[in-house]
Amino acid sequence: MVITIDGPAGSGKSTTARLLADRLGYLYLDTGAMYRAVALAVLRAGVRPTEEEVAPLLQRLRLVVRHEADGMHVLLDGEDVTPAIRTSEVGALASEISRLAPVRQKLVAVQREAARRALQAGGGVVLEGRDTGTVVFPGADLKVFMVAEPQERARRRREELRRRGEERTLDEVLAEIEQRDRQDRERALAPLRKAPDAFELDTTGLTIEQQVDLILAEVRERQRRAAV
Repeated sequence: MVITIDGPAGSGKSTTARLLADRLGYLYLDTGAMYRAVALAVLRAGVRPTEEEVAPLLQRLRLVVRHEADGMHVLLDGEDVTPAIRTSEVGALASEISRLAPVRQKLVAVQREAARRALQAGGGVVLEGRDTGTVVFPGADLKVFMVAEPQERARRRREELRRRGEERTLDEVLAEIEQRDRQDRERALAPLRKAPDAFELDTTGLTIEQQVDLILAEVRERQRRAAV
């Protein structure tokens, strides 16, 4: 079974998708982490976020996703960059480079291949990001679109940054989230949008466990109907 979970920053999709995959015994793919990894490579190389300058970088870039006991890790040229990709600077640049066709072509291919291997092995996959249900797997068995009030998303993001030692005001984080929303929704290539057949889940006021339980109930219902 292929399950996609999309939504804006701070909607809770990353933690929910990871826990849902654990509950189901499925492969978990954080597609946003892959874009962040490419953004980190762009920052380190000192190139501009344009197709002309990023395309040559992509050709020599070795991006590997590895799953360990503590979750999904992203490796750049053999280096585990999982903690390094979670800064605000990398996140902002990830939004920019995600609009570039060469970046999307490379990463969508990697995502589809990882999911294909999981399905061939007799398992399932939970992908989360911003276009997994509209572009990466438009034929997914279940598509979830998670939303939450901007203030709540900013609060969650601020707490996440604080745990990583990055102090920001709530207003600063809210402004960044609103800017990221505009960039994601207005980009010409694979914009953030809800698939027509997606199950929408408003996570404002919900705990992570409640979010997982609600999606899991939808999964079980889809499986029940498919078995009839």
